[in-house]
Amino acid sequence: MFDEVDMEIIKILQNNSRMQLQEIGNMVHLTGQAVRNRITRLEKLGAIEGYTIKTNMAKLGLGLTAYVTVYMKTNNHAAFHKYIRDNTMITEAHRVSGEGCYSLKAEVASHGMLEELLDGILQFGNYKVNLSISRIK
Repeated sequence: MFDEVDMEIIKILQNNSRMQLQEIGNMVHLTGQAVRNRITRLEKLGAIEGYTIKTNMAKLGLGLTAYVTVYMKTNNHAAFHKYIRDNTMITEAHRVSGEGCYSLKAEVASHGMLEELLDGILQFGNYKVNLSISRIK
């Protein structure tokens, strides 16, 4: 369904979604219009769900990254999902197998904000926290 050119276009967009179509075309040996047609097809097929930006959280005042493993003590997962969606400190959330029920990534400005987040999680279950020392990739 997807060929090597489609995969290369996706890779390019993942690195810089603001790149001009003609520039992408030069990289994959297509015209800008042909690239636009492929991107439109990839969007319609659901391979491309949306576009986003990379942010430097430390420069935005959110220099503390925490990875939280949540062990649910309730079966009210819908309420927990709402809590996750409504909480701006949580930047990623995954339901996982293995250790724990959920893996969360949180970006906070201080240990106090992290404590506030963890206190909120306690209404749903227990947790384990790992703090990021530095980002490698």
